[in-house]
Amino acid sequence: MLGAVRQHGRAHGYQVRSDLEYWGAHEWSNAKPGSIYHALKQMAKQGLLRAHEIAPSTAGGPPRTEYEITDSGEEEFFRLLRESLVSYDQKTDVQSAALGFLVELPRAEVLELLRDRLRRIGRWRDSVIEHYVPEGGPGQLGHIGEIMHLWIRTADSDEDWTRGLIARLEAGAYTFAGEGEPFVGVLAEGQENPYATGERHPEDDR
Repeated sequence: MLGAVRQHGRAHGYQVRSDLEYWGAHEWSNAKPGSIYHALKQMAKQGLLRAHEIAPSTAGGPPRTEYEITDSGEEEFFRLLRESLVSYDQKTDVQSAALGFLVELPRAEVLELLRDRLRRIGRWRDSVIEHYVPEGGPGQLGHIGEIMHLWIRTADSDEDWTRGLIARLEAGAYTFAGEGEPFVGVLAEGQENPYATGERHPEDDR
């Protein structure tokens, strides 16, 4: 949500919600309409966003609230982004959000973060084999060994994907901070969202 507001400059709750749906966040996260509006208000209370009340919408009712990221919000955004790119054990929603904003950092920094991620994956995989897998392999543990099979395969898959991403970035894929105009992944005001869920929230009309 911080990233969506940041890319717009200023955005109201419905814009943020539309962006998250456009990115498919309703499929891989808990970003439901009610939680989005609540989170925006909470981040404003925490000083991560600045709330601006603007003229009432044409539908009437109370003024619409637009949000703008603060300096503290900017620091938190980049802290979360860097942390998510190096972490190997985060949930899919966190990893997906990090991928959605990785071009906000310089290419060289992203590559170093991803190489650090590889090192962390390798250390974690080694610790699983050392501490949890018997000499005869996971099969020695009966069906419980499938847990270790899952851990090892997950580590191998994550490592393979990360190496592929590093190779693509080293080959020049995408436009990163300082390299020119980046791809804009947010919806413009009034742009139709092809992935809208259709579920409404009371604040949608504001």
